[in-house]
Formats: sequence, structure tokens, C-alpha cells
Amino acid sequence: MSKVTTIEEAVARIPDGASLMIGGFMGVGSPHALIDELIRQGRRDLTIIANDTARPGVDIGKLIAAGAVKRLVASHIGLNPETQKRMIDGDIEVELIPQGTLAERIRAGGSGIGGVLLSTGVGTTVAEGKQTVEVDGETFLLEKPLKADFALVNAWRADEYGNLSYELTARNFNPVMAMAAGTVLAEAEEIVPVGVIPPDQVETVSVCVDCVVARRN
Repeated sequence: MSKVTTIEEAVARIPDGASLMIGGFMGVGSPHALIDELIRQGRRDLTIIANDTARPGVDIGKLIAAGAVKRLVASHIGLNPETQKRMIDGDIEVELIPQGTLAERIRAGGSGIGGVLLSTGVGTTVAEGKQTVEVDGETFLLEKPLKADFALVNAWRADEYGNLSYELTARNFNPVMAMAAGTVLAEAEEIVPVGVIPPDQVETVSVCVDCVVARRN
């Protein structure tokens, strides 16, 4: 059954206060049209889980500027002074997580794993309040899985059933996020008939995807 729908209908599924994973790395591989539609529909109090907030006026940076974000979980905000200001002013709660740790926690959420053992942050403030585990004389932090209500991902190609293929570095966080959310909205640069994407190039299978929208140029 076809999962292709309009951007308006896809975003209408997302309520105020929802938690969203958004793919991309400084805007590369981000679902641009879905982000724009979130702003147009006036969503508020969102929790965003993403690698970064890009730059002012770019992708997730637009959500920050629109006042749509209540809480942010990301690996860095260094290139978006607006995010930094809102954090300092107390308008946004920000949790900074090392990039590899962020990726592993999302992967664990999508794989049904109870957590991952990582040495990053041991002996620092990162370890405060976290469980430690010793393995062969080395101490690790138990980092818990990350999940979200929705994942907004960008694909190079999608077929009508929702099988996705990514392009080069635009792949980044998209595949792991598509596994770690209750509902997955996929924005594709090209929607093709079923069978056009070779099976060995399907990186996110249709069973993980709830709807597909065409990217607006």
C-alpha cells in the first residue's frame, strides 16, 4: 500500500509537545520541507533530538528562531548563536551529548538494547548521576537508549511503500533515527515506483516508515 502523502497531512500528525528526532548534519541530509511545515503549522514546546541546530535561518535553526523548541538534545550548538542565547536566557533546556554517544544511544533505542557501555565522560561531570560498569578492569558509563515520538528523516530516494535510500554523507543520522521513533516521516528528493531501488540499496526498510512526502524545490 502506498505511504505517499502530502507534507501538510504528514506534519498534522505531530502534536505540540512531541519529541522529534531530526536527521542531518549542519543541514546536510535534513528534511527541509518538513521543518518548514512544522513552523508554518505553528508547533510549540517540541523536544528536538538532533546532531546540531545548524545555523540561524537554516533547517533546525529555523525552529529555534520560531520559538518552537522547549528542549534540545544535541552534540553541539557552536555554530548557532541564537541557540546559545536562548539556552543562556533559560528559554530552551539543552542537553549536550558527545556525538558518538548520541549516535550509539539512538542506535540502542532503535535496536531494543537496554543501554550501551561507553568510556567517554568517565571521571568528568558527564558521569554525574550515571551508573558505571567495570569490564576487565576498565570503567564504563551505562548510557541509556534514546527514543522519540517521531523521526523526521531525509532520503535521496523513496519508493511508494516507504523503502529508503540515502546519498553519500547525507545518510548521517537518518537511518538510526528511523529505527528509534514511534512514527517516521520520510522526506524524499525523489519518489519512485516499487522495484526501482535495488534491494541492496535499501537502507531503511518500509516497515519502519509511516509516510513519505516529496521534497519541495
